[in-house]
Amino acid sequence: MASTDTVDTVDPFSAFPDLDNIFQAADRLRGVATHTPLQENINLSDRYQANIFLKREDLQVVRSYKIRGAYNKMASLSSEALAKGVVCASAGNHAQGLAYACRKMAVTGIIFMPTTTPAQKVKQVRMFGKEFVEIVLTGDTYDDAYHAAVEYVNTHDSTFVHPFDDLQVMEGQGTVGLEIFKDANFRIDYILMAIGGGGLASGVSTVFKQLSPKTKLIGVEPLGSPTMKASVDAGHVITLDEIDKFVDGAAVKRAGEMTFEVCRRNLDRIILVPEGKVCTTILNLYNEEAIVAEPAGALSIAALDFLKDEIKGKNVVCLVGGGNNDITRTEEIKERSLLYEGLKHYFIIRFPQRSGAFREFLSDVLGPTDDITLFEYSKKTNRERGPALVGVELKAKADFEPLLARMRDARIAFEYLNDKPDLFEFLI
Repeated sequence: MASTDTVDTVDPFSAFPDLDNIFQAADRLRGVATHTPLQENINLSDRYQANIFLKREDLQVVRSYKIRGAYNKMASLSSEALAKGVVCASAGNHAQGLAYACRKMAVTGIIFMPTTTPAQKVKQVRMFGKEFVEIVLTGDTYDDAYHAAVEYVNTHDSTFVHPFDDLQVMEGQGTVGLEIFKDANFRIDYILMAIGGGGLASGVSTVFKQLSPKTKLIGVEPLGSPTMKASVDAGHVITLDEIDKFVDGAAVKRAGEMTFEVCRRNLDRIILVPEGKVCTTILNLYNEEAIVAEPAGALSIAALDFLKDEIKGKNVVCLVGGGNNDITRTEEIKERSLLYEGLKHYFIIRFPQRSGAFREFLSDVLGPTDDITLFEYSKKTNRERGPALVGVELKAKADFEPLLARMRDARIAFEYLNDKPDLFEFLI
C-alpha cells in the first residue's frame, strides 16, 4: 500500500515549532481568528463515563482552524514578499483560510483548486477573499493543483503557503492548544486531534509537551488514509499509493517532512478510525447536539469508542477541527454509517419466475421491521430464476442473522454483496 520516497533529510533539531513563537502567533491572531469555546458535552460525558470537552473550531470565522496557520505565515513575511503575493493549493479549508487572510491583510493571493472542487467551496473561497483572491481551477486532483501552484511560484517569485509543512503554519495552528490550556480550569488527561498532513497535531502537541507534559496526546487518522501512522511505524516519511478520500480534510498521501518529526516525537499514539464510524459520529453530532461537523472535524470524537475503557473518569478534550460539511454528501454519509453499523445489506437474489414469488419474500422472509430500500429487477430471459438487486435496511444489527436464516429456510438463491467490495462498488 505504501512506497518509499527519497527525500532530503530534515534536521530534527531545527524543524520543531517554538512555544515562544506560538505565543507571538496568538498576539498576531488577536482580532483575526476567533477564540473558540471549550465546551463540556453532557451526552458524550455520560456515554463514556468521562468528562468530555469539545474545542469548537467549527465555530471559527472560516469554520475551521486553518485561518490560524495561513494568517500567521503571511504575517511573518516581509513587506517585500507580501507585495509579490502568496499562493496556495487546496480544495477546502486551507483555501478559505488563506483567502480570508489575504482580504484582512490586503494581499494578493492565487489559489489553485482542482476542477472537481464543489461549486459551494469555490464560492466560499471567493466570498472570503473578495477582490484580493484569484481562483485557478486546474487538474482533477489536489496533486494536480499543487504542481500547478509550485510551477506558478517558481516563475513569479511569489510565496507558497503550505497547508501544513511549514513552521509558521504549525505555530499558528498551535494557538488552538494555547486557548485550550488557558480555558481549562482542570487537569487535561487526554487531547484527541485529527491528523491530515500533521500541522495541527504538531502545533498543539508542542504546547502541551511543554505546558502540560502529563497530558496524553492522541492523533487520529482515517483508516483509509493512515499517512502519519504508516510513516511513524516505518521510521521515515512514506507516500501511500492509494487512499480513501472521503475524510477529505485529513486524507493526504504524504505527511509533511517537518510535521513527521514533530508528531513522531510528541504524540503518544495514533488511532485509526473507519470512515463509517466517522459518518455515524457526524449524524449523531447533528441529531443530538446540532453540531455540523465535517468528516475531519468529527474524527477526534469518533475515536472515543476506541479509548472508552481507559478514559473512564478522565478529562478528555476532543478538537472539532472544522464544520465545512457539504450538504450534498448527506446521503453518502447516511449510507456509509448504516453499512458500518451493520444495518444496511445488499443482495443479488434470484427469484423464481412465477407469480407471487416476490410477495412470498415480503411476507415470509422479511422481518416486521426490515425495510427494502433498493429493488432493481428486469426480466430479460426465459430462465426459471431472474436476478434482482435488493437492499435491505434493518432496525438492529442483531436482525441480520435471522434474516439470512429465513432466506435459507425459504430456499432462496442469493449472493451477499457487502463482503465483495469489487462487485459491491460496481453495482451500488
